[in-house]
Amino acid sequence: MAYSEVLASRVRSVLVGTPGITEKRMFGGLAFLKNGHMFVGVNAEDLMARVGKEAHAASLARKHVREMDFTGRPMMGYVFIGLKGLAKDNDLEFWVRHCEQFVSGLPAKVKK
Repeated sequence: MAYSEVLASRVRSVLVGTPGITEKRMFGGLAFLKNGHMFVGVNAEDLMARVGKEAHAASLARKHVREMDFTGRPMMGYVFIGLKGLAKDNDLEFWVRHCEQFVSGLPAKVKK
């Protein structure tokens, strides 16, 4: 599945100068990782956001947000934000920074 290069470019603009950021093709789109932890991604025209289980319900209560569902079951702690919810740069920056902050608190990935 193709992903929006325009949205990916906007995410990159938010992350300029942020240490530990890498990109990886996954989930049929493009994921952004911080120190090995996926925190946001672009899938078609949507932003995939890793919000964590504690923020899942509050995130779903926001406009233009829906459950992330690839397999027929929602993925707890992950949501999709539709393009209308990302129209303003500060809306996109909110989600990117919120998710980056969440993964910053996770234990370091162990390299195999």
